[in-house]
Amino acid sequence: MKEQFKKFLNEEQDPKAIEKITSKLNDLLMKNEEIGYIAVQKKPAITVFPDSIILTNKRIIICKPKNLGLSMDFTDYTWDDITSTFVKENILGSEFSFGTTTDLTISIDYIPKTQARKIYTYAKEQLDLIKNPIVAETPVVETAQVIEEEEDEVEEVETEEVTSYAEILPATTPYETYEPIQPAQPASGDRKLSELSKEELFDKLQNYKKLLDNGLIMQGEYDAYKKEILSYM
Repeated sequence: MKEQFKKFLNEEQDPKAIEKITSKLNDLLMKNEEIGYIAVQKKPAITVFPDSIILTNKRIIICKPKNLGLSMDFTDYTWDDITSTFVKENILGSEFSFGTTTDLTISIDYIPKTQARKIYTYAKEQLDLIKNPIVAETPVVETAQVIEEEEDEVEEVETEEVTSYAEILPATTPYETYEPIQPAQPASGDRKLSELSKEELFDKLQNYKKLLDNGLIMQGEYDAYKKEILSYM
């Protein structure tokens, strides 16, 4: 087991804390769940039983020892429940926080700065994968075959004898009657995304979500806004 979790001891994690956590993780992990990173508190005073945070490809798990380390409380939040993540670097370590869909904010302080940056980056990657799943591309060969078949059908129509002008009039398709919805442009007085704080970026993303839910913008436009905002968070 020590070899299996050796990679989590590279950023000053407490070996004893890691050993206690990993000894219980095997019974907690779900099918196809993999651990991405483990961060451990490092308070200025000697702490025998620090809190820890485990990030997997399915959720965030908060581990808090109790009863002098004889037992532990585990609280987990799936990535679908998490709306945002934040890191605040202080003089003595960093504070990692995340918000949930139920408006809860969970924080763990005194995380070493290197560990805090690692879990923040990993969390952003997981949120991006959940909210923007990769869609398999259609093979180019199949697309080319469809185009060739359509061209053959058009050529056959052109060779037929036309007895009425109505026969050559193209049928009106539904999408021809619609004009693309232009994305909402920001007011001239709005600040650039690069000038906003993480909280302001999160509020802006929530506003775009409300526009999408109310049918004022399309899904593609919302995805574009979201991807741009996440790049600044």
